[in-house]
Amino acid sequence: MRTIPAAARGFIGCAALAAVLCAAPALRLGADAPWADALALTVLYALCERLRPGWAGPVLLAAALLLPPPLAALTALPGALTAPVEAPVAARRIWHAAELALACCAAGRLAGLLTAALGHHPPRAPYFPGALLTAAAAALAFCAVLAALDGAILIAAERRPPRTAWRGLLVPALGPFLVHGAAGLMTAVLWRSAYGPPAALLVLLPMYLSRWVFAQYHRERAAHQATIRALVQAVDLKDHYTRGHSERVGRASAMIARELGMTEQRLEVLRFAGILHDVGKLGVPTRLLRKDGPLTPQERAVIELHPEYGHEIVRGIGFLGEARAAVLHHHERLDGSGYPYGLVGHRIPEAARVVAVADAFDAMTSTRSYRRARPVAAAVAELRRCAGTQFDPRMVAALAAALERDGWQPGLATAAAPSPCGNVPPDLADRPSQAADGPPRATVPHRTAAAEDGAP
Repeated sequence: MRTIPAAARGFIGCAALAAVLCAAPALRLGADAPWADALALTVLYALCERLRPGWAGPVLLAAALLLPPPLAALTALPGALTAPVEAPVAARRIWHAAELALACCAAGRLAGLLTAALGHHPPRAPYFPGALLTAAAAALAFCAVLAALDGAILIAAERRPPRTAWRGLLVPALGPFLVHGAAGLMTAVLWRSAYGPPAALLVLLPMYLSRWVFAQYHRERAAHQATIRALVQAVDLKDHYTRGHSERVGRASAMIARELGMTEQRLEVLRFAGILHDVGKLGVPTRLLRKDGPLTPQERAVIELHPEYGHEIVRGIGFLGEARAAVLHHHERLDGSGYPYGLVGHRIPEAARVVAVADAFDAMTSTRSYRRARPVAAAVAELRRCAGTQFDPRMVAALAAALERDGWQPGLATAAAPSPCGNVPPDLADRPSQAADGPPRATVPHRTAAAEDGAP
Protein backbone atom coordinates (compact mmCIF):
# COMPACT_ATOMS: atom_id res chain seq x y z
CA MET A 1 0.00 0.00 0.00
CA ARG A 2 2.91 2.36 0.66
CA THR A 3 3.83 2.38 -3.04
CA ILE A 4 0.40 3.83 -3.89
CA PRO A 5 0.02 7.64 -3.85
CA ALA A 6 -1.63 9.03 -0.75
CA ALA A 7 -4.56 10.39 -2.75
CA ALA A 8 -5.22 6.95 -4.22
CA ARG A 9 -4.99 5.29 -0.79
CA GLY A 10 -7.49 7.79 0.56
CA PHE A 11 -9.86 7.22 -2.34
CA ILE A 12 -9.66 3.42 -1.92
CA GLY A 13 -10.40 3.84 1.78
CA CYS A 14 -13.43 6.02 1.05
CA ALA A 15 -14.73 3.52 -1.51
CA ALA A 16 -14.29 0.66 0.96
CA LEU A 17 -16.14 2.61 3.66
CA ALA A 18 -18.98 3.37 1.25
CA ALA A 19 -19.19 -0.32 0.31
CA VAL A 20 -19.42 -1.30 3.99
CA LEU A 21 -22.18 1.26 4.56
CA CYS A 22 -24.10 -0.12 1.55
CA ALA A 23 -23.81 -3.73 2.76
CA ALA A 24 -24.32 -3.11 6.51
CA PRO A 25 -28.15 -2.86 6.38
CA ALA A 26 -28.20 -6.55 5.39
CA LEU A 27 -27.56 -7.38 9.06
CA ARG A 28 -31.00 -5.93 9.95
CA LEU A 29 -32.94 -7.87 7.33
CA GLY A 30 -33.68 -10.78 9.67
CA ALA A 31 -34.46 -14.40 8.95
CA ASP A 32 -37.05 -13.57 6.31
CA ALA A 33 -34.39 -12.27 3.92
CA PRO A 34 -33.36 -14.59 1.05
CA TRP A 35 -30.12 -15.63 2.73
CA ALA A 36 -30.01 -18.99 0.99
CA ASP A 37 -30.19 -17.33 -2.43
CA ALA A 38 -27.55 -14.81 -1.40
CA LEU A 39 -25.21 -17.56 -0.21
CA ALA A 40 -25.68 -19.58 -3.40
CA LEU A 41 -25.01 -16.54 -5.62
CA THR A 42 -22.01 -15.56 -3.49
CA VAL A 43 -20.45 -19.01 -3.88
CA LEU A 44 -21.24 -19.06 -7.59
CA TYR A 45 -19.65 -15.65 -8.10
CA ALA A 46 -16.56 -16.62 -6.10
CA LEU A 47 -16.11 -19.76 -8.22
CA CYS A 48 -16.47 -17.74 -11.42
CA GLU A 49 -13.89 -15.22 -10.21
CA ARG A 50 -11.42 -17.96 -9.38
CA LEU A 51 -11.87 -19.69 -12.73
CA ARG A 52 -12.28 -16.69 -15.04
CA PRO A 53 -11.76 -13.28 -13.42
CA GLY A 54 -13.99 -10.59 -14.89
CA TRP A 55 -16.49 -13.00 -16.43
CA ALA A 56 -19.03 -13.08 -13.61
CA GLY A 57 -21.09 -10.01 -14.57
CA PRO A 58 -24.32 -12.00 -15.15
CA VAL A 59 -24.13 -13.49 -11.64
CA LEU A 60 -23.86 -10.07 -10.00
CA LEU A 61 -26.64 -8.63 -12.15
CA ALA A 62 -28.84 -11.61 -11.30
CA ALA A 63 -28.14 -10.84 -7.64
CA ALA A 64 -29.14 -7.21 -8.21
CA LEU A 65 -32.45 -8.37 -9.70
CA LEU A 66 -33.16 -11.09 -7.12
CA LEU A 67 -31.87 -9.71 -3.80
CA PRO A 68 -32.31 -6.58 -1.69
CA PRO A 69 -29.53 -4.05 -2.48
CA PRO A 70 -27.51 -4.70 0.73
CA LEU A 71 -27.49 -8.44 0.07
CA ALA A 72 -26.55 -7.82 -3.57
CA ALA A 73 -23.58 -5.79 -2.36
CA LEU A 74 -22.52 -8.59 -0.01
CA THR A 75 -22.63 -11.08 -2.88
CA ALA A 76 -19.62 -9.47 -4.57
CA LEU A 77 -17.34 -9.22 -1.53
CA PRO A 78 -15.97 -12.77 -0.96
CA GLY A 79 -15.26 -13.42 -4.62
CA ALA A 80 -13.62 -10.03 -5.17
CA LEU A 81 -11.49 -10.32 -2.02
CA THR A 82 -10.13 -13.75 -3.03
CA ALA A 83 -9.78 -13.24 -6.81
CA PRO A 84 -6.25 -13.41 -8.27
CA VAL A 85 -4.90 -9.91 -8.91
CA GLU A 86 -1.59 -8.25 -9.68
CA ALA A 87 0.51 -6.46 -7.10
CA PRO A 88 -0.16 -4.56 -4.92
CA VAL A 89 -2.51 -7.40 -4.04
CA ALA A 90 -4.19 -5.99 -0.93
CA ALA A 91 -4.98 -2.61 -2.46
CA ARG A 92 -6.31 -4.12 -5.69
CA ARG A 93 -8.52 -6.62 -3.90
CA ILE A 94 -9.98 -3.99 -1.58
CA TRP A 95 -10.60 -1.67 -4.50
CA HIS A 96 -12.12 -4.43 -6.64
CA ALA A 97 -14.44 -5.53 -3.84
CA ALA A 98 -15.50 -1.97 -3.02
CA GLU A 99 -16.35 -0.93 -6.56
CA LEU A 100 -18.27 -4.15 -7.29
CA ALA A 101 -20.25 -3.86 -4.06
CA LEU A 102 -21.16 -0.25 -4.85
CA ALA A 103 -22.10 -1.18 -8.43
CA CYS A 104 -24.29 -4.08 -7.25
CA CYS A 105 -26.00 -1.88 -4.67
CA ALA A 106 -26.70 0.85 -7.25
CA ALA A 107 -27.99 -1.68 -9.81
CA GLY A 108 -30.20 -3.33 -7.18
CA ARG A 109 -31.69 -0.03 -5.98
CA LEU A 110 -32.48 1.11 -9.52
CA ALA A 111 -34.01 -2.29 -10.31
CA GLY A 112 -36.16 -2.03 -7.18
CA LEU A 113 -37.33 1.48 -8.05
CA LEU A 114 -38.31 0.42 -11.58
CA THR A 115 -40.04 -2.70 -10.27
CA ALA A 116 -42.13 -0.57 -7.90
CA ALA A 117 -42.81 2.00 -10.61
CA LEU A 118 -44.09 -0.74 -12.92
CA GLY A 119 -46.51 -1.87 -10.20
CA HIS A 120 -45.01 -5.31 -9.59
CA HIS A 121 -44.47 -7.07 -6.31
CA PRO A 122 -41.94 -9.61 -5.08
CA PRO A 123 -40.32 -11.65 -6.44
CA ARG A 124 -38.26 -8.66 -7.44
CA ALA A 125 -37.96 -9.24 -11.19
CA PRO A 126 -41.08 -7.88 -12.96
CA TYR A 127 -42.85 -9.61 -15.80
CA PHE A 128 -42.11 -9.02 -19.46
CA PRO A 129 -41.77 -6.56 -21.12
CA GLY A 130 -41.00 -4.52 -18.02
CA ALA A 131 -38.34 -7.05 -17.05
CA LEU A 132 -36.27 -6.07 -20.08
CA LEU A 133 -36.33 -2.42 -19.03
CA THR A 134 -35.40 -3.33 -15.46
CA ALA A 135 -32.49 -5.54 -16.55
CA ALA A 136 -31.19 -2.92 -18.99
CA ALA A 137 -31.39 -0.20 -16.34
CA ALA A 138 -29.58 -2.37 -13.80
CA ALA A 139 -26.83 -3.15 -16.32
CA LEU A 140 -26.43 0.53 -17.19
CA ALA A 141 -26.23 1.51 -13.52
CA PHE A 142 -23.68 -1.22 -12.85
CA CYS A 143 -21.54 -0.12 -15.83
CA ALA A 144 -21.83 3.59 -15.01
CA VAL A 145 -20.72 3.14 -11.38
CA LEU A 146 -17.70 1.06 -12.42
CA ALA A 147 -16.72 3.61 -15.08
CA ALA A 148 -17.11 6.54 -12.68
CA LEU A 149 -15.01 4.86 -9.99
CA ASP A 150 -12.33 3.69 -12.44
CA GLY A 151 -11.97 7.21 -13.80
CA ALA A 152 -11.75 8.65 -10.32
CA ILE A 153 -9.01 6.24 -9.25
CA LEU A 154 -7.02 7.16 -12.38
CA ILE A 155 -7.21 10.80 -11.34
CA ALA A 156 -6.10 9.96 -7.81
CA ALA A 157 -3.41 7.38 -8.63
CA GLU A 158 -1.98 8.69 -11.91
CA ARG A 159 -2.98 12.36 -11.67
CA ARG A 160 -4.70 12.26 -15.01
CA PRO A 161 -6.75 15.31 -16.04
CA PRO A 162 -10.48 14.76 -15.45
CA ARG A 163 -11.22 15.43 -19.13
CA THR A 164 -9.20 12.36 -20.12
CA ALA A 165 -9.56 10.09 -17.09
CA TRP A 166 -13.08 8.94 -17.99
CA ARG A 167 -12.53 8.87 -21.74
CA GLY A 168 -13.19 5.43 -23.20
CA LEU A 169 -14.40 3.85 -19.97
CA LEU A 170 -18.18 3.91 -20.35
CA VAL A 171 -19.16 3.58 -24.00
CA PRO A 172 -17.01 0.53 -24.94
CA ALA A 173 -18.31 -1.35 -21.88
CA LEU A 174 -22.00 -0.69 -22.51
CA GLY A 175 -22.43 -3.48 -25.07
CA PRO A 176 -20.95 -6.28 -22.93
CA PHE A 177 -22.82 -5.13 -19.84
CA LEU A 178 -26.15 -5.03 -21.67
CA VAL A 179 -25.52 -8.63 -22.71
CA HIS A 180 -24.69 -9.42 -19.08
CA GLY A 181 -27.94 -7.75 -18.08
CA ALA A 182 -29.94 -10.02 -20.40
CA ALA A 183 -28.09 -13.09 -19.09
CA GLY A 184 -28.65 -11.92 -15.53
CA LEU A 185 -32.36 -11.51 -16.23
CA MET A 186 -32.63 -15.04 -17.63
CA THR A 187 -30.72 -16.35 -14.62
CA ALA A 188 -33.08 -14.53 -12.25
CA VAL A 189 -36.19 -15.81 -14.06
CA LEU A 190 -34.98 -19.42 -13.95
CA TRP A 191 -33.84 -18.99 -10.35
CA ARG A 192 -37.39 -18.05 -9.30
CA SER A 193 -39.03 -20.61 -11.56
CA ALA A 194 -40.31 -24.04 -10.56
CA TYR A 195 -37.02 -25.52 -11.76
CA GLY A 196 -35.05 -23.66 -9.08
CA PRO A 197 -31.47 -22.33 -8.94
CA PRO A 198 -29.85 -25.32 -10.70
CA ALA A 199 -31.73 -24.33 -13.86
CA ALA A 200 -29.88 -20.99 -13.85
CA LEU A 201 -26.72 -22.87 -14.80
CA LEU A 202 -28.40 -23.61 -18.12
CA VAL A 203 -27.93 -19.91 -18.87
CA LEU A 204 -24.52 -19.36 -17.33
CA LEU A 205 -22.74 -22.48 -18.55
CA PRO A 206 -23.28 -21.92 -22.30
CA MET A 207 -22.43 -18.24 -21.90
CA TYR A 208 -19.15 -18.98 -20.16
CA LEU A 209 -18.31 -21.64 -22.73
CA SER A 210 -18.95 -19.19 -25.57
CA ARG A 211 -16.81 -16.56 -23.86
CA TRP A 212 -14.03 -19.11 -23.39
CA VAL A 213 -14.16 -19.98 -27.08
CA PHE A 214 -14.15 -16.27 -27.96
CA ALA A 215 -11.15 -15.67 -25.71
CA GLN A 216 -9.34 -18.63 -27.29
CA TYR A 217 -10.03 -17.18 -30.73
CA HIS A 218 -8.57 -13.82 -29.76
CA ARG A 219 -5.56 -15.49 -28.16
CA GLU A 220 -4.94 -17.50 -31.32
CA ARG A 221 -5.41 -14.40 -33.46
CA ALA A 222 -2.87 -12.53 -31.32
CA ALA A 223 -0.43 -15.41 -31.80
CA HIS A 224 -0.96 -15.21 -35.56
CA GLN A 225 -0.30 -11.49 -35.54
CA ALA A 226 2.84 -12.00 -33.46
CA THR A 227 4.12 -14.61 -35.92
CA ILE A 228 3.55 -12.30 -38.89
CA ARG A 229 5.12 -9.34 -37.08
CA ALA A 230 8.24 -11.32 -36.17
CA LEU A 231 8.78 -12.47 -39.77
CA VAL A 232 8.26 -8.96 -41.17
CA GLN A 233 10.64 -7.42 -38.64
CA ALA A 234 13.27 -9.98 -39.60
CA VAL A 235 12.92 -9.04 -43.28
CA ASP A 236 13.02 -5.31 -42.53
CA LEU A 237 16.19 -5.71 -40.49
CA LYS A 238 17.86 -7.60 -43.30
CA ASP A 239 16.73 -5.36 -46.18
CA HIS A 240 16.46 -1.92 -44.62
CA TYR A 241 16.09 -0.17 -48.00
CA THR A 242 12.48 -1.38 -48.24
CA ARG A 243 11.49 -1.03 -44.58
CA GLY A 244 7.73 -0.59 -44.24
CA HIS A 245 7.13 -1.93 -47.74
CA SER A 246 5.61 -5.20 -46.50
CA GLU A 247 2.96 -3.53 -44.35
CA ARG A 248 1.93 -1.22 -47.17
CA VAL A 249 1.68 -4.09 -49.65
CA GLY A 250 -0.54 -5.86 -47.12
CA ARG A 251 -2.74 -2.77 -46.88
CA ALA A 252 -2.99 -2.39 -50.65
CA SER A 253 -3.78 -6.11 -51.02
CA ALA A 254 -6.63 -5.74 -48.50
CA MET A 255 -7.95 -2.73 -50.44
CA ILE A 256 -8.08 -4.80 -53.63
CA ALA A 257 -9.75 -7.72 -51.86
CA ARG A 258 -12.36 -5.44 -50.29
CA GLU A 259 -13.11 -3.82 -53.65
CA LEU A 260 -13.59 -7.26 -55.20
CA GLY A 261 -16.17 -8.09 -52.51
CA MET A 262 -14.18 -10.85 -50.81
CA THR A 263 -15.18 -12.03 -47.35
CA GLU A 264 -13.50 -10.56 -44.28
CA GLN A 265 -11.76 -13.86 -43.60
CA ARG A 266 -10.27 -13.99 -47.09
CA LEU A 267 -9.42 -10.29 -46.93
CA GLU A 268 -7.37 -10.98 -43.81
CA VAL A 269 -5.53 -13.84 -45.53
CA LEU A 270 -4.69 -11.59 -48.48
CA ARG A 271 -3.43 -8.93 -46.10
CA PHE A 272 -1.14 -11.56 -44.60
CA ALA A 273 -0.06 -12.52 -48.13
CA GLY A 274 0.92 -8.94 -48.90
CA ILE A 275 2.78 -8.54 -45.64
CA LEU A 276 4.75 -11.77 -46.11
CA HIS A 277 5.35 -11.66 -49.86
CA ASP A 278 9.07 -10.91 -49.44
CA VAL A 279 9.75 -13.15 -46.45
CA GLY A 280 11.95 -15.29 -48.71
CA LYS A 281 14.58 -12.55 -48.55
CA LEU A 282 15.60 -14.15 -45.27
CA GLY A 283 17.16 -16.89 -47.38
CA VAL A 284 19.03 -14.48 -49.69
CA PRO A 285 22.56 -13.41 -48.70
CA THR A 286 22.49 -9.92 -47.23
CA ARG A 287 25.42 -8.84 -49.41
CA LEU A 288 23.20 -9.35 -52.49
CA LEU A 289 20.28 -7.41 -51.05
CA ARG A 290 22.56 -4.48 -50.20
CA LYS A 291 24.95 -4.73 -53.12
CA ASP A 292 25.92 -1.47 -54.86
CA GLY A 293 25.59 -1.72 -58.63
CA PRO A 294 24.18 -4.35 -60.98
CA LEU A 295 23.92 -8.04 -60.23
CA THR A 296 25.70 -10.74 -62.17
CA PRO A 297 23.52 -13.41 -63.83
CA GLN A 298 24.48 -15.82 -61.05
CA GLU A 299 23.54 -13.33 -58.36
CA ARG A 300 20.29 -12.60 -60.12
CA ALA A 301 19.48 -16.30 -60.16
CA VAL A 302 19.96 -16.39 -56.39
CA ILE A 303 17.66 -13.37 -55.95
CA GLU A 304 14.96 -15.05 -58.03
CA LEU A 305 14.88 -17.90 -55.56
CA HIS A 306 13.35 -15.68 -52.85
CA PRO A 307 9.71 -16.66 -53.64
CA GLU A 308 10.61 -20.32 -53.20
CA TYR A 309 12.52 -19.58 -50.02
CA GLY A 310 9.50 -17.67 -48.76
CA HIS A 311 7.18 -20.55 -49.55
CA GLU A 312 9.43 -22.94 -47.64
CA ILE A 313 9.38 -20.60 -44.64
CA VAL A 314 5.58 -20.24 -44.50
CA ARG A 315 4.57 -23.66 -45.83
CA GLY A 316 3.96 -25.08 -42.37
CA ILE A 317 1.93 -22.10 -41.09
CA GLY A 318 -1.57 -23.46 -41.57
CA PHE A 319 -3.57 -20.31 -40.84
CA LEU A 320 -2.05 -18.51 -43.86
CA GLY A 321 -4.08 -20.60 -46.33
CA GLU A 322 -3.81 -19.25 -49.86
CA ALA A 323 -1.33 -16.62 -48.71
CA ARG A 324 1.33 -19.30 -49.09
CA ALA A 325 0.62 -19.56 -52.82
CA ALA A 326 0.81 -15.77 -53.10
CA VAL A 327 4.26 -15.78 -51.50
CA LEU A 328 5.42 -18.34 -54.07
CA HIS A 329 3.85 -16.83 -57.19
CA HIS A 330 3.71 -13.05 -56.68
CA HIS A 331 6.43 -12.54 -59.34
CA GLU A 332 4.59 -14.52 -62.02
CA ARG A 333 3.22 -12.55 -65.01
CA LEU A 334 0.14 -13.11 -67.09
CA ASP A 335 2.21 -13.47 -70.28
CA GLY A 336 4.36 -16.23 -68.73
CA SER A 337 7.59 -14.21 -68.47
CA GLY A 338 7.60 -14.19 -64.65
CA TYR A 339 9.22 -16.52 -62.16
CA PRO A 340 9.72 -18.96 -60.52
CA TYR A 341 7.61 -21.21 -62.79
CA GLY A 342 6.54 -18.98 -65.68
CA LEU A 343 2.82 -19.55 -65.07
CA VAL A 344 0.41 -18.00 -67.59
CA GLY A 345 -2.91 -16.21 -67.09
CA HIS A 346 -5.33 -17.69 -64.60
CA ARG A 347 -2.96 -20.50 -63.76
CA ILE A 348 -1.43 -17.91 -61.45
CA PRO A 349 -3.31 -18.10 -58.11
CA GLU A 350 -5.72 -15.23 -57.56
CA ALA A 351 -4.03 -14.22 -54.31
CA ALA A 352 -0.69 -13.92 -56.13
CA ARG A 353 -2.28 -11.70 -58.80
CA VAL A 354 -3.62 -9.43 -56.07
CA VAL A 355 -0.25 -9.17 -54.30
CA ALA A 356 1.61 -8.56 -57.58
CA VAL A 357 -0.44 -5.41 -58.24
CA ALA A 358 -0.15 -4.22 -54.63
CA ASP A 359 3.61 -4.86 -54.63
CA ALA A 360 4.19 -2.93 -57.85
CA PHE A 361 2.00 -0.04 -56.74
CA ASP A 362 3.83 0.47 -53.46
CA ALA A 363 7.23 0.11 -55.12
CA MET A 364 6.36 2.86 -57.60
CA THR A 365 4.91 5.22 -54.97
CA SER A 366 7.78 4.78 -52.49
CA THR A 367 11.02 6.73 -52.44
CA ARG A 368 14.07 4.55 -52.91
CA SER A 369 17.77 5.35 -52.78
CA TYR A 370 17.94 5.34 -56.61
CA ARG A 371 14.80 7.36 -57.50
CA ARG A 372 11.99 9.42 -56.10
CA ALA A 373 8.48 8.14 -55.56
CA ARG A 374 6.00 8.47 -58.41
CA PRO A 375 2.65 10.17 -57.86
CA VAL A 376 -0.25 7.81 -57.24
CA ALA A 377 -1.89 8.78 -60.53
CA ALA A 378 1.29 7.99 -62.47
CA ALA A 379 1.64 4.63 -60.72
CA VAL A 380 -1.97 3.70 -61.52
CA ALA A 381 -1.45 4.72 -65.16
CA GLU A 382 1.61 2.45 -65.35
CA LEU A 383 -0.33 -0.44 -63.82
CA ARG A 384 -3.08 0.03 -66.40
CA ARG A 385 -0.49 0.11 -69.20
CA CYS A 386 0.89 -3.22 -68.06
CA ALA A 387 -2.53 -4.80 -67.39
CA GLY A 388 -3.14 -7.87 -69.50
CA THR A 389 0.56 -8.67 -69.97
CA GLN A 390 2.10 -8.33 -66.54
CA PHE A 391 -0.89 -7.76 -64.24
CA ASP A 392 -4.46 -9.01 -63.99
CA PRO A 393 -6.67 -6.15 -65.35
CA ARG A 394 -9.34 -6.99 -62.77
CA MET A 395 -6.95 -6.45 -59.87
CA VAL A 396 -5.63 -3.23 -61.39
CA ALA A 397 -9.16 -1.88 -61.83
CA ALA A 398 -10.04 -2.83 -58.24
CA LEU A 399 -7.02 -1.00 -56.83
CA ALA A 400 -7.68 2.05 -58.98
CA ALA A 401 -11.30 2.20 -57.79
CA ALA A 402 -10.29 1.79 -54.13
CA LEU A 403 -7.65 4.50 -54.43
CA GLU A 404 -10.09 6.89 -56.09
CA ARG A 405 -12.55 6.40 -53.25
CA ASP A 406 -10.25 6.10 -50.22
CA GLY A 407 -6.96 7.66 -51.30
CA TRP A 408 -3.53 6.40 -50.25
CA GLN A 409 -1.51 7.28 -47.16
CA PRO A 410 1.90 5.67 -47.54
CA GLY A 411 2.98 6.47 -44.01
CA LEU A 412 6.44 5.11 -43.35
CA ALA A 413 9.02 5.92 -46.02
CA THR A 414 10.90 2.94 -47.35
CA ALA A 415 14.31 4.58 -47.53
CA ALA A 416 16.26 7.59 -46.48
CA ALA A 417 16.97 10.54 -48.72
CA PRO A 418 18.18 9.55 -52.20
CA SER A 419 21.84 8.60 -52.13
CA PRO A 420 24.20 6.51 -54.23
CA CYS A 421 24.28 3.73 -51.65
CA GLY A 422 22.20 0.60 -51.92
CA ASN A 423 21.94 -2.17 -54.46
CA VAL A 424 20.91 -0.08 -57.50
CA PRO A 425 23.07 2.58 -59.13
CA PRO A 426 21.49 6.06 -59.20
CA ASP A 427 21.46 6.27 -62.99
CA LEU A 428 18.70 3.63 -63.10
CA ALA A 429 16.30 6.33 -61.96
CA ASP A 430 16.68 7.97 -65.37
CA ARG A 431 16.14 4.85 -67.46
CA PRO A 432 12.82 3.84 -69.03
CA SER A 433 11.03 1.34 -66.79
CA GLN A 434 8.07 -0.95 -66.55
CA ALA A 435 5.92 -1.40 -63.48
CA ALA A 436 7.18 -3.59 -60.67
CA ASP A 437 10.02 -5.57 -62.20
CA GLY A 438 10.98 -3.62 -65.32
CA PRO A 439 11.04 -5.01 -68.87
CA PRO A 440 11.11 -8.76 -69.49
CA ARG A 441 14.27 -10.38 -68.27
CA ALA A 442 15.68 -11.00 -71.74
CA THR A 443 16.09 -7.25 -72.31
CA VAL A 444 17.70 -6.46 -68.95
CA PRO A 445 20.84 -8.55 -68.48
CA HIS A 446 21.82 -6.77 -65.26
CA ARG A 447 18.68 -6.58 -63.12
CA THR A 448 19.24 -5.33 -59.58
CA ALA A 449 18.22 -6.78 -56.26
CA ALA A 450 15.94 -3.85 -55.52
CA ALA A 451 14.13 -4.45 -58.78
CA GLU A 452 13.18 -7.87 -57.50
CA ASP A 453 11.39 -6.09 -54.66
CA GLY A 454 8.99 -4.67 -57.18
CA ALA A 455 10.74 -1.41 -57.91
CA PRO A 456 10.24 -0.06 -61.39
